[in-house]
Amino acid sequence: MVAASFIRHLTSLDGSFVSLSSSSTASPRPAPLHTDLPDPAPPRNPQGGLKGVLMPVAVVLAIGTIFVSVYLAAFHAPRPHDLPVAVVGTQQETHRIEEGLESALSGGFDVRPYADEAAAREAVEHRRVYGAYLTGHGAPKLLFAGANGPSVTGTLTGAFGPVAGAGGHRLAQEDVLPASTGDTRGLSIFYAAFGLVLAGYLFGMMTYQAAPALRFRQRMASLALFGVLGGVIVALLAGDTGFGALPGSFVGIAGMTALMAMAAGGATMVFIRWGGAAGAGLASVVLLTLGNSTSGGVMPAPYLPGWLHPLSDVLPVGAGVRAIQGLAYFHHDGLGRGIAVLAAWIVACAGLLYVRDAARRTPAAA
Repeated sequence: MVAASFIRHLTSLDGSFVSLSSSSTASPRPAPLHTDLPDPAPPRNPQGGLKGVLMPVAVVLAIGTIFVSVYLAAFHAPRPHDLPVAVVGTQQETHRIEEGLESALSGGFDVRPYADEAAAREAVEHRRVYGAYLTGHGAPKLLFAGANGPSVTGTLTGAFGPVAGAGGHRLAQEDVLPASTGDTRGLSIFYAAFGLVLAGYLFGMMTYQAAPALRFRQRMASLALFGVLGGVIVALLAGDTGFGALPGSFVGIAGMTALMAMAAGGATMVFIRWGGAAGAGLASVVLLTLGNSTSGGVMPAPYLPGWLHPLSDVLPVGAGVRAIQGLAYFHHDGLGRGIAVLAAWIVACAGLLYVRDAARRTPAAA
């Protein structure tokens, strides 16, 4: 037999107990409302106040100072350091020329003897050397590649002209690889690379702003799509279909620029994913400042100061620029190394992003 009445106790939202009777038809009494409690204070904004005023100023000025310092150190008074050049002549003539170059520009040239003109010409065309000085009967001749840019040409003619004059001769010159008629200053590759790296930097930031919850596979697919389309656009604009600034294979130019774009975008994503708010600033220093200043697009790597020179071989921009120059002019010089360096950057960035995403998923699943 069920009891006539029983009491049930329920816990309300404010912690009070409400007693309900089964034998009563009255409605349950509502829990009292604490209207006298003040609203909780809004959380304090950690970026407000003096910190919010000074932080952007400090960060941007620091990045700007690094940018100006690096570019001035690299280009305020550029001079070559052990720039490789070939000399065809007797041992005595080679020694005399080496002394003349050392007197004109100490430590500026690395003189390499070659057996004949054909071997020296081939070395210039494949960029194993930047110029070749041919001695023999009559006036000496300087072989150079105008595709290396007017700065290199000016350095070579300015150094070898007095050497020829010391022997009572006027220096003859031959440009064995002239720059494209659409690239009279030899800077198109630099500007194309700078724009591509800037686009990769912006992509790396925007992909987390526009789609912060994107899955790893989808983010990698977006990076690949960005790289392919960026490479095709640059090849169309700079190649024969556009400004005619970059001769060479359309597929090769598009492929190398695509790898550069993916490496720059992937590196920015890693900096932001692992470094948070500070990652964007670090990415700009590494890619836009150090990368572009050491790319070799303005002047070859031997013109860089000693502390910047090694970065040209390991950062994505320098490896990509040398490979593109090789595709356009120098019989694929630097192509293999460029592909290896850029592929290593892309794989390493993908691995770091995967590790970071996996580390975030494990606590969520638990």
